Amino acid sequence: MVTESLKQEICVLLTHFFNSSDFVLSLGAGQGNHSTFIANYRQKNFFIRIENGPENDEYIEVEAEVMKKLQGFGIPTPRIYAVDSSRASFPFAYQIMECLECSDLNELYKGNLLDVMPVMKRLGQLIACWQKLTFDGFGPFNINLLREKSELIGLHKRYKDYFMLNLDKHLHFLVENHFFDKKQQKEIGDEVHKQEHLLDIERGCLVHKDMAFWNLMGTCNSIRSVIDWDDTISGDATDDLSLMACFHTENEINALIEGYQALNPLPLDFFPRFWLHLLRNMIVKSVIRVGAGYFNRSNNFFLLSPQYNNGADFHNFTIKRLMMALEGLKENKETISL
Repeated sequence: MVTESLKQEICVLLTHFFNSSDFVLSLGAGQGNHSTFIANYRQKNFFIRIENGPENDEYIEVEAEVMKKLQGFGIPTPRIYAVDSSRASFPFAYQIMECLECSDLNELYKGNLLDVMPVMKRLGQLIACWQKLTFDGFGPFNINLLREKSELIGLHKRYKDYFMLNLDKHLHFLVENHFFDKKQQKEIGDEVHKQEHLLDIERGCLVHKDMAFWNLMGTCNSIRSVIDWDDTISGDATDDLSLMACFHTENEINALIEGYQALNPLPLDFFPRFWLHLLRNMIVKSVIRVGAGYFNRSNNFFLLSPQYNNGADFHNFTIKRLMMALEGLKENKETISL
């Protein structure tokens, strides 16, 4: 919640940052979990991102470090001017960053203005490129090691430990909330455990972990920036590709994979790993959507694409996509069928 006291604290922060009070502060248009603002100083806009929730999240420091490394690889991300999650000087964590003067691609997609296929191919190339960044450990990065050693190292020794985290809890939640029944719960759980050998990867690569059009900025036929790296992890090479398959059609995902293959060969065991990650990601998204009441939203909700007339359509799509992932995994499908 944005309060007057929060805005006053942000003005103090910006006065220190600019060494001037000659700026104009306004609310930003972010749709995520952070409070966002725009500061206009000397006819230039700066994007301000504030984390002041009860979790005392410190991960924006990890995000800033990842984005700095990405820029070294030529991946377009916003420039970070200042970041601090210590809460030593202010009662919130913050980032001050470049303000991108373009649309997020989801708005263009929902308005049928996006040239989807070339954008998907370009995104596949970008994913292949950022996977050049690899790490010790798996899952979320350890903020303490980043501060002590300036190194990005995953919190988990085995990828399997990260992947399986809360799986049984998530499946139970979906049964308790009547998303699917106990027979489906058992079928999904049994298949994931049957295929867990696919999770025995030796080293993690960079995974955005919230890959979707609303985290891409650009024009109707180009990607100018990849934003919101605050869920990023050390993980599996198929994960970001599978995340896009949580939303998009078979043709669109094939274009994504074509772009990826232009720079990287597909990983070993690509299709079973792809289906396994799509299944796990759809389970997580189902938990979020059920818990937050997304299936009761109108079609102007930012998650809803043009093909969903309402929350009921979104519900049907969600469970159908989850079951498609299960079918692909069980039948060892070697083509993308969505």
